[in-house]
Amino acid sequence: MKTLQVIDTLDTGGAEKLAVTYANALTTTVEASFLCTTRKEGILKNQVANEVGYLFLERKSRFDFGAIKRLKAFIKENEITIVHAHATSFFIVFLTKLMYPKFKMVWHDHYGNSEFLAQRKAFMIKMASYLMNGVISVNQQLKKWAESNLAVSKVVYLSNFPVKSETVNTRSQLHGIDGKRIVCLANLRPQKDHFNLLQAFEMIVKDGWTLHLVGKDFEDDYSRRIKLYIHDHGLTEKVFVYGSREDVSHILNQCEIGVLSSKSEGLPIALLEYGLHELAVLTTDVGECNRVVSDETKGFIVPSNNEVVFAEKLTILIENQHERLAKAKKLHTHIHENFSQKAILQQLIRFYNEL
Repeated sequence: MKTLQVIDTLDTGGAEKLAVTYANALTTTVEASFLCTTRKEGILKNQVANEVGYLFLERKSRFDFGAIKRLKAFIKENEITIVHAHATSFFIVFLTKLMYPKFKMVWHDHYGNSEFLAQRKAFMIKMASYLMNGVISVNQQLKKWAESNLAVSKVVYLSNFPVKSETVNTRSQLHGIDGKRIVCLANLRPQKDHFNLLQAFEMIVKDGWTLHLVGKDFEDDYSRRIKLYIHDHGLTEKVFVYGSREDVSHILNQCEIGVLSSKSEGLPIALLEYGLHELAVLTTDVGECNRVVSDETKGFIVPSNNEVVFAEKLTILIENQHERLAKAKKLHTHIHENFSQKAILQQLIRFYNEL
């Protein structure tokens, strides 16, 4: 078996991290493991293992026939048997399979707005599904959606899983005081609802505690409004925006509390990474977050879009060190027992073999 993970960019994000993780991990399991990024490289390229065969397509448009031909040639030359398309990259793999149908096509659905599936624009996905051999969904809602809407008989749910990643290229030093840092690992997108978090944090600003926003800054209107809010509400010495960072493990090791205030999620890798690094956790009850924070011994889970309740639970974590540490330890154990890389990869290989 020879496998190719396909992703549109190597910027930091859940789908991108998982594509790289799969490519790296499969080098010890399959005959050969490859990774293709179609549109744009990014800082995750530094985390691609030397053993992974790598292709950058430099795709310029949806119907870039030069890129399609290059992908086809790469698959044919390397005798790749499974092409695993993550998120939006399914379309170029679909077009390639029209020209060269010899490989099995897997689509990995990472759709983050699974709370709002009725609004999903899915015409292209439904069309491409006629050439898909299997679908992997990151939560049960997406699995049910695929079974109901796509022309694919093999649909499976596979949990995301966290991986500790270190890099020698950068060592980000966070602002603030050791032992009093809160981190939100989330790209600056409306779905992540940073304003809910900022409003909650503003209510309970405590001596010395700081909030650190780490994730891709698209420098769009949402990003500008976040920065304006921080400035206008006098939070510039309390809230810090860092953009994308590749040394996530080093950053999390500098923090005490990990938060997510999203309106919608699949199963966020950030939440799993918090647990892996023994942070106390506060998250909104969206997607499959309740599978991670399954009860209050492991952290707090609150309704989305409710800054008052968010602030109340954050206050408890800040003011009660013993409870904070106990929850962090319990979650850490839960992550190791139920979201391990080894277990998920065994399920992935089994699914590949079925195809």
